[in-house]
Amino acid sequence: MKEKIEKILAEVKSFHADSKEALEQFRIQYLSKKGTITELFTEFKQVAPEMRKEMGMRLNELKNTIQDIIDEQQKQFETTNEAKTDLDLTLPVDAMKGSRHPLSIVRSEIEDIFKRLGFVVAEGPEVEDDYHVFAALNFPPDHPARDMQDTFFISKEPSENKPTDVLLRTHTSSVQVRAMETNKMPIRIIAPGRVFRNEAISARAHCIFHQIEGLYIDKNVSFADLKQTLYHFVQEYFGEGTKVRFRPSYFPFTETSAEMDISCNICGGTGCNICKHTGWVEIMGCGICDPNILKASNIDPEEYTGYAFGMGVERIAMLKYQINDLRMFFENDLRFLEQFENA
Repeated sequence: MKEKIEKILAEVKSFHADSKEALEQFRIQYLSKKGTITELFTEFKQVAPEMRKEMGMRLNELKNTIQDIIDEQQKQFETTNEAKTDLDLTLPVDAMKGSRHPLSIVRSEIEDIFKRLGFVVAEGPEVEDDYHVFAALNFPPDHPARDMQDTFFISKEPSENKPTDVLLRTHTSSVQVRAMETNKMPIRIIAPGRVFRNEAISARAHCIFHQIEGLYIDKNVSFADLKQTLYHFVQEYFGEGTKVRFRPSYFPFTETSAEMDISCNICGGTGCNICKHTGWVEIMGCGICDPNILKASNIDPEEYTGYAFGMGVERIAMLKYQINDLRMFFENDLRFLEQFENA
């Protein structure tokens, strides 16, 4: 038995595994329940009593040597695996799984159209003050939009330390005010962002939604410029042949003011809950900048004129994807969101 152990010891010391599979076969051959070491321990029972101590020591030494060889050679494969899984940020990435949110898709598409017309993207804070949200936009003190039913106020009591109300912006027009305050002419911006209003949540309204507003101020800007800009946007975004109409309206910050409708592409003009069964959907308000808002930002209304417009991103997305419930954009339902994976 002594010679057999020595022979096996020489064999295992010369072993070198070239793969994890080969190393596993080596372990099975020697250390499994039916392996060589098990067979030797079975033979050990027949060893003469005076030889058992020595043979037992040699047998245990052989078993430990085999286990050490396995442990040592296992390291090379662990090192190789770690190298393969190391993150190399310089390597090109695989195609990303998942999808963009439909509101992000629509916002990006709208921005691209206006960028091609020379507009630049401007952003501002969501937590604003009364001046930039209301006062600078010609809202009188008793205007309904200042009521708590419409606006989320953070601080409603002016003091020496807080000279004006602090609130969540109700529109991105505040970004337009900040752009006008720079007095760098001409101004041609779009202001996308999230806005907040204290409204009941329904299929057509939400307390959180997204707007994209536009502002163009320069010399000799007319209502005809506004109409052509918006007509171009509608034809490019919704397709040739989309009907457009302008209706007289009122906004504190524009005069002349209008609301723009397009033909409802959800019902084809036959009537649905989105178009209130009229066949038309309002997508934005617009108009010529009131001289008072130009004066508030130290812009001479005798020298400069401008136009402004604003649209809801959710409303545009509902028309584009024929979605009849605005709440779906905020519910994080994967069954809904996965539909935009290739958009």
